Amino acid sequence: MKTKASSRGQINSYLALRKAVGWIGILLPFVLMFGVFLLFHGKLPLFTISMYYYTGMRDVLVGALCAIGLFMFFYRGYDKWDNITGNIVGFCAICIAWFPATKLGPLDLSGKIHFTAACIFFLMLAFFSLGLFTRKGPNPTARKLKRNIIYIVCGLVMIACLIGMLIFFVFLQGSHPDSTFAFWAETVALIAFGVSWLTKGGTFYPDRKPGQKAARLPD
Repeated sequence: MKTKASSRGQINSYLALRKAVGWIGILLPFVLMFGVFLLFHGKLPLFTISMYYYTGMRDVLVGALCAIGLFMFFYRGYDKWDNITGNIVGFCAICIAWFPATKLGPLDLSGKIHFTAACIFFLMLAFFSLGLFTRKGPNPTARKLKRNIIYIVCGLVMIACLIGMLIFFVFLQGSHPDSTFAFWAETVALIAFGVSWLTKGGTFYPDRKPGQKAARLPD
């Protein structure tokens, strides 16, 4: 039988992984942008985050996406919907990493896979925030209700960014070829994703007093 100390240690490790995934999402665009600018004297920023695949920061981009993908594959939530959604997000993250965006011209096969996987990736992350993280029991705590507000805002921000990018690529890209709108929309979406998972990891409004160790995974 597992001891309380052992169970608490596993819970804290799981929460730490959630926080790590959140920080990867928040920091990735800025690490790529300033890495290229400072180390390789590149443009600040590029057209999209995906274009950093073709720079000296490629390994950072691929490594971060693979880390998110592997965590999502092994992520286990409260029911099958958590697990299925996590597997979809993990698969999409790996596809984004392994099938780079088309650098120039019309989308090739790799670019089409990359674009489709990226759309599904953000949609599923928004579903995590809006549909899964917001679930609550019959007597939710005040802090749980505050966390739900964060989840809802983050989910709506991700959807808004995705819609904005789709409108840009379909209607505006041709007339604004040098725009960095897509980069900043992706950045805001990743920040929203990161904040949502930091909250899920117990960073914001945890159901415990300061200094008290977690006794359960926050919902």
